[in-house]
Amino acid sequence: MYKGILIPTDGSELAEKAVQHGIALAKAIGAKITFLTVSETQPQYKTRPDEPGAKILRAAADAASAAGVACDTVNVEHQDPYRAIIDTANSKRCDLIVMASHGRRGVAAVVLGSVTVKVLTHAKVPVLVCR
Repeated sequence: MYKGILIPTDGSELAEKAVQHGIALAKAIGAKITFLTVSETQPQYKTRPDEPGAKILRAAADAASAAGVACDTVNVEHQDPYRAIIDTANSKRCDLIVMASHGRRGVAAVVLGSVTVKVLTHAKVPVLVCR
């Protein structure tokens, strides 16, 4: 079925549910996971030794490891998070994206046009949305 699953996460509570769901799915079907965080291009991130994305990815990778699921982690800087998600899915040859219905921006993001909606609209691979 699916061989590579991309799981974008921002560390929010809802994104954590998507991480856990994606890990369970990958374990059940023997797929590999790529965890992704996207940060906006900002100079202060370059000077911080342990940027927030690294902590988020470390926690996701630890959860996958505990479940016995192989994973990679990717942290990219990009102005358009949805484009970074789609580009990473393509470059890592992921055939499924598992993501939260909305992230840190909450319900306001859904009303204004969330990253999830843009991924659903533009991705060429299936997208599993977790709520």
